[in-house]
Amino acid sequence: MKNLKTKNRGLVVLGAILIQLALGNLYAWSVFTRELVEGGWTKAQTQIVFSVGVAVFAIVMVISGRLMPKYGPKKLTIASGISLGLGYIIAGLLGAENYITTLIFVGVLGGAGMGFGYVVPIAVGMRWYPDKKGFITGLAVAGFGFGATLWMTLAGKLGQLGGGELIKHIGMSNTFIVLGIIFTTTILLGSIWMKFPPVGWKPEGWNPPENTVSKPTGSVDFSSAEMLKTTQFYLIVLTYAFGAGAGLMSIGLMKLWPMEALQANGLSKEVSAAAATLAMAIFFALFNGFGRILWGMISDKIGRKTSIAIMMATQGVFVILFQWMAGFEFTLYLFAVLIGFNYGGLFSLFPTITADIFGNKNFGQNYGWVFLAYAIGGIIFPILGGKLGDLGNFPLAFSICGVLCFVAVITILLVRPIKNPA
Repeated sequence: MKNLKTKNRGLVVLGAILIQLALGNLYAWSVFTRELVEGGWTKAQTQIVFSVGVAVFAIVMVISGRLMPKYGPKKLTIASGISLGLGYIIAGLLGAENYITTLIFVGVLGGAGMGFGYVVPIAVGMRWYPDKKGFITGLAVAGFGFGATLWMTLAGKLGQLGGGELIKHIGMSNTFIVLGIIFTTTILLGSIWMKFPPVGWKPEGWNPPENTVSKPTGSVDFSSAEMLKTTQFYLIVLTYAFGAGAGLMSIGLMKLWPMEALQANGLSKEVSAAAATLAMAIFFALFNGFGRILWGMISDKIGRKTSIAIMMATQGVFVILFQWMAGFEFTLYLFAVLIGFNYGGLFSLFPTITADIFGNKNFGQNYGWVFLAYAIGGIIFPILGGKLGDLGNFPLAFSICGVLCFVAVITILLVRPIKNPA
């Protein structure tokens, strides 16, 4: 029996990575923005679809967390694969260039698919790996970051690296259909291993620590209603919103702003477009994935709060400097790495600090509420960036986000351990 459980524990990681790879389509959106703008969309419209997807993603994740105890992780994962895949397939069938239908089916239905599935691998992984929460959460969500590289490579040309170039060969609408089929298949495969361990199960030879720096004293199993009454919840949400907003705005503009900046420095339109796509699809996306794993490992050593404070402080510097660094190829790639690495860390550090402060038992529900910060950041900042871009002032958007990252350092340092909810 023990060998079976050990084997299952490893397969949970495989399933989690497969699911998150498909859900990482969110970060591949920027590969479509240039073609959409050239087809008549405004820059703000490209960011509205992105922001709606982020908002629906976060809102549905709250619902998903509440449904998990009743329906179980496997059924929610299946719902995720079907919703996400159908969203892209229907949008493709109706014409990807149609703003309204793409907004509805990619933004709303696709966003709902991400919301149903995202928290499942994290919640399941934490139950199977209570001894390595930071590392396993980082590993589970790393696929989300690496997924952007995979889907952007498949969908569009990455400079001189080639790639699938589906958009070039079969058009954007057919590319949506192909991606939708792949997303559904991948998520359904990963759903096979999305099961919680038996009640009371723990890894052989491991005993939970009675008290650590990262854990509050006493019971940590807060219900969502109890959590929502605490100051710590709102401090964590503010910190998360500022960090997510800075990263999401950078993602949304990672192609549009560098193209303008590079062309202003004398590069051709095609070379600028290739460099901007390479920055997003390779450098940002890969280190977004690595950041999830490494920040999780770091936090297991130095604590969640310290890790978040360091990550936010450095991100503020990087985002502010990016307005100047985006105009040169080498510094564009360097800052795509730095911003991507820190942004990825959000998705291993905030789930784990939520579990540390409010407990594992109700993590699915509780993290759904915390993740609403992602919707706040995703609605406000990418749209702000798009609007300022239409006004010819991308740099101001980066400055605003950088300053808010510094504010986030203060808010996270104010978080303190709390006692029993009763």
